[in-house]
Order: sequence, then C-alpha cells, then structure tokens
Amino acid sequence: MLCAIYKSHKKVGCYLYLPAKAKFDQLPETLLNHFGKPELVMLFNLAGNKSLAQADNQQVQQQIEQQGYYLQLAKPEENLFETYQRQQQVSK
Repeated sequence: MLCAIYKSHKKVGCYLYLPAKAKFDQLPETLLNHFGKPELVMLFNLAGNKSLAQADNQQVQQQIEQQGYYLQLAKPEENLFETYQRQQQVSK
C-alpha cells in the first residue's frame, strides 16, 4: 500500500498517514482543526522492504484500512530531572 505522509505545523512531531489518493475532506473535522495545514513529507510503500522510523508498517496499514488514516503523535519528552532522581535513589 502506498501512503502519503504529512506533517503538522501546529503539533511538532505529529504526522498523518493517508492512502496516496485520499482527500482531506474525508477526515474528521476535529482532526483537521487540531492538525492544522498538512505539509506533504513523502510517499511511502508500507508493503516494501523499508520500515518506518517510529511506527510499525503493518499497524499503520491496518489503521488506514479501518479508519482511513493513521495519526502518529510525538513521543513525550523525557523529564531529565525525574530520570536523575530515579538514578540517585537506585544508587543509594
């Protein structure tokens, strides 16, 4: 399956995967409002030999087939202070 990958200008690290020929008017309005104006990043073959960096190709394809899109949210940032505190507690 060939999909188009779009990035959000409103949400850093947020990507929207759609079938290559999909139209944005078929997506939920609330999704489009939160996502903002999409910018095409690339076309990607989910059935090919390459893997996506932060998502599983099969899961992305299943979501696209079921709901018409796949939304990848940014990974939460690591709280370095909490990590440091945990390391200090373990070393005591």
